[in-house]
Amino acid sequence: MPEGPEIRRAADRVHRQIAGRRLDDAWFAFPELAGQAASLIGREVDAVDSWGKALLTRFNDGRVLYSHNQLYGVWKLHDAEREPDTGRSLRVRLVAEGRAASLYSASDVSLWDAERLDEHPFLSRLGPDVLTHGVTVEQAMTRLLEPRFRRRGLGGLLLDQGLFAGIGNYLRSEILFFAGLHHRVKPQALEEERLARLAQCILSVTRQAYDEAGVTNREEWASADRARGASRRRWRFAVFEREGLACHACGAAIERTSVSSRRIYFCPSCQPEPSR
Repeated sequence: MPEGPEIRRAADRVHRQIAGRRLDDAWFAFPELAGQAASLIGREVDAVDSWGKALLTRFNDGRVLYSHNQLYGVWKLHDAEREPDTGRSLRVRLVAEGRAASLYSASDVSLWDAERLDEHPFLSRLGPDVLTHGVTVEQAMTRLLEPRFRRRGLGGLLLDQGLFAGIGNYLRSEILFFAGLHHRVKPQALEEERLARLAQCILSVTRQAYDEAGVTNREEWASADRARGASRRRWRFAVFEREGLACHACGAAIERTSVSSRRIYFCPSCQPEPSR
């Protein structure tokens, strides 16, 4: 499933397609939304952004279209007069000044007043999105030490969308590797310097994944892998999906285990297990 950086990049593409333009047409496959489509005609799209794995299309009348791609949903951008070549089921279409954004295969779509978004059953459970909400290192450190988070192992905690929205499986492994922390370490066990490093890695690794279309590896390590003929799947990550391969930093074999019923990758040398 795409993680926060991929959803934010999708939001950026939709934003470039229709933001700042007035809707000529709106169509919804869902009966509960179809009756509201006409009321969006003539409204301007103010912005399209994301919160975790949800995409939010904001209109200038204060309404927000919430959509969650889940496993199969995808936005396709096209000229209004040219249908995309796809066998997927159309769920939403927004047309603005000849440009169209069409959502296919998604099932979780709803229209909200912006001031009521905090009542949304999914969004209300999310922590801040580090790409959207301007989270600072200091704010991230404070959040990690909140009573509901501080006593939990980082391997499970980083997948909790109530901590930070949008961190998924590959980001979890990469963040912990660059922070030099084992997945069993708890925030409360970290002295200030290591906590700050973790907070910085949460922000910087997520930002790099956004900036570089899912690449979280260091450029020198990725370049060396590419020179050896490695596939993108191998060179894009520092540890994720590299079980049995040599750690770029120390040469130890990368290991894989399961935490919170999902696979996690780590270097046993760079990320030593804490003493019990």
